[in-house]
Amino acid sequence: MISIYSLSALIFAYLFGSIPTAVWIGQAFYGIDVREYGSGNAGATNTFRVLGKKAGVAVMFLDIFKGYTATNLAYLIGLSVTGPQNSVQFVNYQLALGVTAVLGHLFPIFVGFRGGKGVATLFGMILAVHSQAAMLCVLTFVLFLVIFKYVSLSSIMAGFSFPLSIIFIFQSPIRSVLLYGMCICVLILVTHQKNIERLLKGKESRVNLFKRKA
Repeated sequence: MISIYSLSALIFAYLFGSIPTAVWIGQAFYGIDVREYGSGNAGATNTFRVLGKKAGVAVMFLDIFKGYTATNLAYLIGLSVTGPQNSVQFVNYQLALGVTAVLGHLFPIFVGFRGGKGVATLFGMILAVHSQAAMLCVLTFVLFLVIFKYVSLSSIMAGFSFPLSIIFIFQSPIRSVLLYGMCICVLILVTHQKNIERLLKGKESRVNLFKRKA
């Protein structure tokens, strides 16, 4: 039976994930709702596209922070609910909190349930659950971004690297982590459908993080 503490943590995780960083930063500093431009999503990728590198980096790190913090609420619930740290029960509760935060990002209550694609928030969740696999995701993202300069493609490949690393490198004994990794792949494919279509047509926007202004 779910306790009032665990239920409260899930509600807080959703509300925390619902914080629309891209929308609020765009409106506060640029007078723009990023959902009205570019791909129409309130996430880091579209913020890079619409508002540029500075705003995009800020949104990306804040969205990562949302996922990381919400997932780590498991440490505040108590062993009677979560079990010992790093146990299957504890990790499963971390996953539940993280997924709830991601759902908040996808369907934020504060801005009419029109959110982003959840990649950065997903990464924050991965960082909290399995930091080593998260670092491999970062390396994959950076590698593809440097080579191809597509944030969307880099996000997709980074997402796919998580379950592959869990299976072949780290060989995690917790099945729910592997299942979660597979769900990430499905979610990324679904939320990036339009990006994939533009990539195949050669119409996806490129981002060069390392280009210096003239």
